This record gives sequence, structure tokens and C-alpha cells, in this order.
Amino acid sequence: MPELRIDPLSGLRVIVADDRGERPGAWLDVSPHPPIDPETDPFREGHEDRTPPELYALRPGASAADGPGWRVRAIPNLYPALVEGQADTSDPLGAGRGEPDLFAVRPASGSHEVVVNTPESVASMHDLGAAGLAEAMGVWRERMRAHAESAYVHVIVNEGRQAGASLPHTHAQIYALPFVPATVARERERFTAYSDRTHGRNLLADVLQEEVRRRDRLVAVDSEAVAICPFASSVPFHVQILPRAVAPRFEEDGPLGAAVLHEALGRLASVLGAVPPLNLWIRTAPRGAAHFCWRMDLLPRLTQLAGLEMGAGVHLNALAPERAAGRLREADPRA
Repeated sequence: MPELRIDPLSGLRVIVADDRGERPGAWLDVSPHPPIDPETDPFREGHEDRTPPELYALRPGASAADGPGWRVRAIPNLYPALVEGQADTSDPLGAGRGEPDLFAVRPASGSHEVVVNTPESVASMHDLGAAGLAEAMGVWRERMRAHAESAYVHVIVNEGRQAGASLPHTHAQIYALPFVPATVARERERFTAYSDRTHGRNLLADVLQEEVRRRDRLVAVDSEAVAICPFASSVPFHVQILPRAVAPRFEEDGPLGAAVLHEALGRLASVLGAVPPLNLWIRTAPRGAAHFCWRMDLLPRLTQLAGLEMGAGVHLNALAPERAAGRLREADPRA
């Protein structure tokens, strides 16, 4: 029987209709990522002249900037969605009298970077191994710190054309925004309200404690982090990586959760036959937020968003997270 579930972190509603996964055409095919042609790969080591000058690079051998010898490299996005400049985030309908400015335009100020996760021509974070993924995530954290004055810093990874990746070489993108997105602001308010009602407890810490106690949606755990299929999963095999110790901001010192993320990717590959096209993002505390905890969301692109999701903002998930977590727990993570 379909269920209406409410996400404890966002308050958004999701319909979980497990039987719909049996209908014809319910799932998109998952195939291995096609090999990348090294000669046409602008992110490959030795092709540094094909990218903008680097902003930061992890260079164990102290090699020269904008040349070979790097492990992870951050560069400006060649086609930025945000540009440097003075930000104006005022609401044109929020003040003033007379004729309202119904069609206001403001410069899209901020910063838009790319972090190339590896010098090798590989398409998936999973190909980096746990240690290589930790190196890459450490640079994500370093570049988030570089934009500490921004209202919000959003880190994403798109892998596969179905997930919006324009280049196949695995990379992250960093958006330093001059405003707090409405979705993040909503979660900040829920964390704050929960802390006020419970005399200082943390919403995500309590969710994690209950998930570990029940184990129905638990996927993997180590000393740093826990992977679950969240109670109100928005898509099949939605995975969240949660830190075991409460920390508001991912960019602060502490565990990265790289090993559990790598294990989750391996389990997905084992269940689905290959690492699927996916979107990953890091939710971190907005500037000034007193009550929050970071997490990662990993959403495989196994179904297509349709009119309900796009028109009403209500996700329809055709695989119950309990079933998804059970299949992932049983899978061999060494796929």
C-alpha cells in the first residue's frame, strides 16, 4: 500500500509506492561508464593548458602550478554560472511603495569552481579507491573554506549524462552563493526549532541514533560515518552519508566519510551491475547557523522525474528504502 512519508530534516513529503517498481519501463538501464578518450580529456594530467589557471592543487612533490604532478586540482569553471562582483540579494517585492519591480534582474554574483578529482581519465568517484576519494574530498573541503564569507557553499558531483555531467572525467563543482537557498533555509529552521523544543538536542543526531537502533535502513557503518537509505527517500537507492559525531559544517576539521561513501558506491555497483549515473551533494550549515549537522546525499538516476515531481514538488519513489537498504547490505562492496 502506498505511504506518504515526511522527511524529518526538510519536512517535505514523499510518496513511497513500492508496487510501482514492477510496472513496465519503471527503471532506466544502468550500463558501465564508457571509457574516456585520454587525448580529448581536458582534465587529464598533462592537459593543464586546456583549463583555466588553477586556484589550488594538491601537489605532493611540490611541482610547478599549471603543470603535471598534481593529485587533485581546483580551477575556475570555464563556463561559470556565477561571476565575481557585489551581490544584491534584496527582495524587490519586500519593501518600497508604488509600482513593484515584478521582473527584477540582479547580477549572478558569487564563485563557481571545478575540482578535478584525479589526474587519471576515470568517470566515477568509485574508481579513485577510498584513499583517493578522501584526497579529493579533502580538496572539496579546502575550497569550501576559501569561500567562508559566502552565505552558502554548495558542493555537487554529477556523474553521467543522465545526471547532467557535461564532461565524463570525475569532478566536483563548488558554488559559492551570496544567499541561502530556500531548501537549506527550511532545514536550518527545522534544526533550530527542534533544538528549542528538545532543550538543545540535534535533529540529525537523533535521526541517526534511531536509524542505527532500528537498522531497517542501515547500509554501512565505520568509525567516522554511517550510510543509510533515508526514511523519506526521494528516489530508489537514495543514500545518505551521516557523520557519527555532530558537526555543523563539512568544511571544518574532522571526518570526511570517504570510506563509507566509497563502500556505498561499491554496493550500488554490485546491486545494479555498474555504478549508476548519480547526483551527490553536501549539505552544510549556512553561515551563522547555530544548530545544524552536515551530511551527503547520493541520488542514483534510475528513474525519470515527471509531472508530479516537477509540478508539485512531491517525489514518487517506487522502491521502499527498507528494501533498498536490505539489497545494499547484502551486496558485495568490492564490485
